[in-house]
Amino acid sequence: MNLVIVESPTKARTLARFLGGDYQIEATMGHIRDLPKKKLAIDIENNFKPEYVIVPGRRKEISQIQEKAKLATKIILATDPDREGEAIAYHVAVICSNEKFKMKNEKFSRIVFHEITESAIKEALATPRDIDMNLVDAQQARRVLDRLVGYKLSPLLWRKIRRGLSAGRVQSVAVRLIVEREREIEAFKPEEYWVIQAELEKWQMANGKWQMFLATLIEKDGQKIKIGNKEQADKLVAELEKLTYKVKDIKTEEVRRYPFPPFTTSTMQQAASILFGWTSKRTMQVAQKLYEQGLITYHRTDSVNLAKQAIFAVRSFIEKEYGKNYLADAPRIYKT
Repeated sequence: MNLVIVESPTKARTLARFLGGDYQIEATMGHIRDLPKKKLAIDIENNFKPEYVIVPGRRKEISQIQEKAKLATKIILATDPDREGEAIAYHVAVICSNEKFKMKNEKFSRIVFHEITESAIKEALATPRDIDMNLVDAQQARRVLDRLVGYKLSPLLWRKIRRGLSAGRVQSVAVRLIVEREREIEAFKPEEYWVIQAELEKWQMANGKWQMFLATLIEKDGQKIKIGNKEQADKLVAELEKLTYKVKDIKTEEVRRYPFPPFTTSTMQQAASILFGWTSKRTMQVAQKLYEQGLITYHRTDSVNLAKQAIFAVRSFIEKEYGKNYLADAPRIYKT
């Protein structure tokens, strides 16, 4: 029996559609080991070694995984392809090895995929690898820094300012940037300026009617104009009201509008905020559910590359449904 480990039941159900009866899938329900909440749990004098404990509420999942791991001939770690997923895979390997996990262990294999499709899963199973300890170390460094900064600085804020405030590795830097920007805004000296627009009309040949449009004054006597007060504006308006207007020139140009590249994490969050008013947290929760159901590619990424199979499928669909005239000569490649 092959035991496959993932993070969530939704992802497990999606994978089950593509895997046969030789595979059993178990979900960890997220991280299974972490730092305890009520103490620092980092040995600063011993190379910042963390002291991990079982996450509260995960005993049941761990017991199920350990029992099935004993019966499995192969344990396939199929957690997400980022540092958090790599760390979960590592901790599963540790608890299934009774804390004696060795990197070169033929029973364990790590597979990664950026989309939950049958072809992606089959390719991942055909190209397993070892756990990437560089990624595991990156996640551990992030976690240790979070704990050191938050655990040490938050109590200081409580003493110096008020209780309930918190400090964080990213949060505190972001607050600093916001404060600096707000100070720049407060120090800004506004300047008065005026804009003059004329309501003009043009004859519409198509419907035989006059149509109003706005024309903005941008230059005078060949010089770009800047109107700094009401007196200047009134003087110009008085001059303009005496004039007769005519079209000086007509300029036409062809404009090409290129499609946006595939989403990265940040551009996805920006789009969701603009379109739906969602927070980053809600956007990532929705994206996680979509990914686990096999509906989008992995959403924690700064890459705009798409799988060749996906590009081929999209191009085939366009050609079939709309014809070759709607198909670009070659796939558009974006720089990451």
